[in-house]
Amino acid sequence: MITISLRLVGRNWGTISFASTLYLCPILDLLLADVPTTLQAELRLGLQEALVNAAKHGNNLDPSKLVVVRFSLIDNQYWWIISDQGSGFTPSCDCNCDPTEYLPPDESESGRGMSLLHQIFDQVEWNRKGTELRLCKQLETRRLLSLRR
Repeated sequence: MITISLRLVGRNWGTISFASTLYLCPILDLLLADVPTTLQAELRLGLQEALVNAAKHGNNLDPSKLVVVRFSLIDNQYWWIISDQGSGFTPSCDCNCDPTEYLPPDESESGRGMSLLHQIFDQVEWNRKGTELRLCKQLETRRLLSLRR
């Protein structure tokens, strides 16, 4: 079951919550509905990675546990705050390092998600407990053309 709330929380924040699942297509469609087409493929990949991590690693795919996503567009920045009900984790790398430093050894079957998130989003931050992920994508602002000669 998916619950959607478009109530105002401070600024215009929408909320989607869903039982832990890997069937994410309708959720991703809702989260990307207002995002420019040129950014949708890249952001879909990043959001899918974050949602899979919350449902699978955070909630252990327990259908009684929810993944909650708050989302908004604020001052040319798209924000997604993804929360799970798991026990949390401690990110292994400093947020200021090169995204390729997040990559695991080549023989690893998983662990590339951190690098992917840092390559796609402009800001990637976890809360201290490791149960909430804040993602931000800055829209490029176009330079205004001057009408002066």
